[in-house]
Amino acid sequence: MSQNIKDITNISSVKVTDLTANPAPLGLMGFGMTTVLLNIHNAGFYPMNAMILSMGFFYGGLAQVIAGIEEWKKGNTFGATAFTSYGLFWLTLVGLVLLPKSENYSVFATAAFPFAAYLFMWGLFTLYMFVGTLKATRALQVVFLTLTILFFLLAAGNYLGSEEILKIAGYEGILTGLSAIYAAMGQVLNEMYGKKMIPL
Repeated sequence: MSQNIKDITNISSVKVTDLTANPAPLGLMGFGMTTVLLNIHNAGFYPMNAMILSMGFFYGGLAQVIAGIEEWKKGNTFGATAFTSYGLFWLTLVGLVLLPKSENYSVFATAAFPFAAYLFMWGLFTLYMFVGTLKATRALQVVFLTLTILFFLLAAGNYLGSEEILKIAGYEGILTGLSAIYAAMGQVLNEMYGKKMIPL
């Protein structure tokens, strides 16, 4: 018994192999697909509908929060912060749309100026996250740069009440979502084929 204790105390380091999957593609797809679908609406092709809200709640919201928790377990502070935050962004956005529909909460409908402030703060958050991507892949840099621009365009469009700016934001947002889908696709296919199928 004493020998076993002595052997344990002599261990200087333990190497643990991480065999868990990469959660980033899930988070990027949840973000990317939901962003594309919302911004097709912003570009004026169809009105706000249950499809957008359901995607925002379940895939853009819950799936990204799950991905963020998985990134935390892997020790990835950037991934945990990004995916959890943007997952909760989608959930709060759904709340901003749905809560005022209830008779009890109709007085809490968000006017254009506070909604612009909400979007502006998310733009600031995304801007500093973009600085973090300068140590990451080009694909991820494109995602965060275009997302920063999107949030500031949406904030400006709501603040100024400009349909033109919001429509421009819609097209830019489609590009943002597609860039996230590209980054997710690259990570999955490169891992599956064991070589660089899609440059990141």
